[in-house]
Amino acid sequence: MNGPDLLTAADALTPIAVRDGRLAFMTQLPLPLSNAAVLEQLIAETDWRSDTITLWGKQFLQPRLTAWYGEAAYRYSGLSLAPQPFTELQLRIRAAVEAATGCTFNSVLLNYYRDGRDSMGMHSDDESSLGHEPAIASVSFGGARTLILKHKASGERLRLALTDGSLLLMAGSLQQHWSHGINKTASEVAGRVNLTFRRIV
Repeated sequence: MNGPDLLTAADALTPIAVRDGRLAFMTQLPLPLSNAAVLEQLIAETDWRSDTITLWGKQFLQPRLTAWYGEAAYRYSGLSLAPQPFTELQLRIRAAVEAATGCTFNSVLLNYYRDGRDSMGMHSDDESSLGHEPAIASVSFGGARTLILKHKASGERLRLALTDGSLLLMAGSLQQHWSHGINKTASEVAGRVNLTFRRIV
């Protein structure tokens, strides 16, 4: 493999200093495909959904497209998702994520941010089906977006750029103490697919 657009094993998962939880980041997940090829295939082969979720007793259309794949059902914000079987590409990405993080995952939630108008509200991945201290591995392909993390007690905020090909691990007690989300932006931004691998217990 040669060329800057190919995923290489040059990077390691590097811890990010944070209280009340664990964060680690890798700028380039190693895969035998280019970022652009992965993005194109994910967009084309994923069975995308446009769902309505329930928050604070009200219904909202999610401002992005989603899909749920893996080995277990999942329920959040009033949605019940039956899994579709992992694709070959998803299995390749999962294997690379597990090698980088040392964690094991049996499911993945995919989010397709078509442009800057697509977003994700502040939330925590703290459903009981994920266990007490879940490990969530977030892999991004396409246009970079900024993840905002907010400490639930202190209000402290962190901002992380989720760049093309990057891997972010959120683990330990992070979901208990922090919420996270992605704001809309008026800036021009390319489409982005994010895969959040998790283990349903």
